[in-house]
Amino acid sequence: MESAIEVAESVRNGERKAVEVLDECLARIDAANPELNAFVHVDADLARREAERVDQAVANGDDPGPLAGVPFGVKDLEDCAGMPTSHGSLLYKGRPPMDEDSIHVGRLRAGGAVPVGKTAAPEFGAVCYTSTPAWGTTRNPWNPDRTPGGSSGGSAAAVAAGMVPFCTASDGGGSTRIPAAFSGLLGFKASYGRIPHPKAALSQTSVFGALTTTVADAARHLDVAAGPDDRDRASLPAPTVRYEDAIEQVDVAGLRTAWSPDLGFAVVEPEVGARAEEAAMALVEAANLKLVAREMAFTDPIRVWLTAGAVDLWQDLEKGMWPERRDDFDSFVRYGLATSESITVGRFARFLKWRERLEFEVAELFRDIDVLLTPATAVPAFDAAGPLPTEIAGQNVFPGMVVPFTMMGNLCWNPAVSVPAGLTDDGLPVGLQVMTRRHADEVVLRLARIFEQARPWPRTAPAYA
Repeated sequence: MESAIEVAESVRNGERKAVEVLDECLARIDAANPELNAFVHVDADLARREAERVDQAVANGDDPGPLAGVPFGVKDLEDCAGMPTSHGSLLYKGRPPMDEDSIHVGRLRAGGAVPVGKTAAPEFGAVCYTSTPAWGTTRNPWNPDRTPGGSSGGSAAAVAAGMVPFCTASDGGGSTRIPAAFSGLLGFKASYGRIPHPKAALSQTSVFGALTTTVADAARHLDVAAGPDDRDRASLPAPTVRYEDAIEQVDVAGLRTAWSPDLGFAVVEPEVGARAEEAAMALVEAANLKLVAREMAFTDPIRVWLTAGAVDLWQDLEKGMWPERRDDFDSFVRYGLATSESITVGRFARFLKWRERLEFEVAELFRDIDVLLTPATAVPAFDAAGPLPTEIAGQNVFPGMVVPFTMMGNLCWNPAVSVPAGLTDDGLPVGLQVMTRRHADEVVLRLARIFEQARPWPRTAPAYA
């Protein structure tokens, strides 16, 4: 599968037609989706109208945009006009198509990208694997017995199988970076507010984004999607850089960089930790970073995040859903609602204090260093239908410990990326997480680009190459 940029430039130059690219992607979806269950809704007619509009613009001598004719999937937690949004839930499945795009999807369409369908997500994005009563189990192209991760699991499976060049994702606790790590992809989470999200949950942790196969695609996506919108009070001013240029130009030599295998509390599978550390040291060398020692001790980000996530669940509900239809919820969501409905104002205030403490700790960290490197996850991809593993490296652990590294960036609004760090002996992808201080998105992407040049990764899973 060509990259998004390769497709866009060939369409903009008149070398290919958008409808031809679309037909190729629809054929790949027809071939791979029955096994992988990446797409839960495909609208070929809507996509063809969009592709024809792009081709007509080219024929008229107009530039249809930097993503001209690029087919993409939209995560089923995000609205795309003309397509339904089920939130991965039986309670929303079967509803009519949405009338409006999210700001994010609207900007992608305005940039010439062609939405082909909705990709699977766990119910309300609440867990890091993608299997629901509404849509069944989504599978990893690297090994169909394993999960592609979550909550952007369908998007990851679609891109890793070469069905489309990119898909939208969102990341409220790692939901872009975890699927990227499990599926051998590039998963970038921007600084909070970089891409407007006016329907963001109370926790203010979730960031729209994309799963791509190259850093350049991620940079072009951000150039199209970033910028303020008055409907989102947290949206940041327009970027001062062009990210597609920044990935080749930003000077990162000498940045103070810390490697942490565990953030001071995590338990990690030895093979995952070893691959991530090898990748971290390769990046330090390739980018000429200054490796420094820095003790890691933080207020438990998992505990803080789980409280935030439990509160967020209530924003997805309509009157009459809970507890009246409790049996229609996925068991994980049902548990979260049942255990959080009695949260008091006092308890929620204590959560805010924990979060404030963590924010101060992370701010202090990025006064001492410029870059933090960790594994992206504690384990490789696990069983496709779950449940979350409760044992890591022979130790019994709380289920949330399988993904202990990503939540801190969401709670503290830092940009971060997972880059493919290598494979386990069983051939499963491992991710390296790169994080910087808030708003330094161009630094994260530049480091990812340097790593991509030093250690190129497979663009798709071997069976779909």
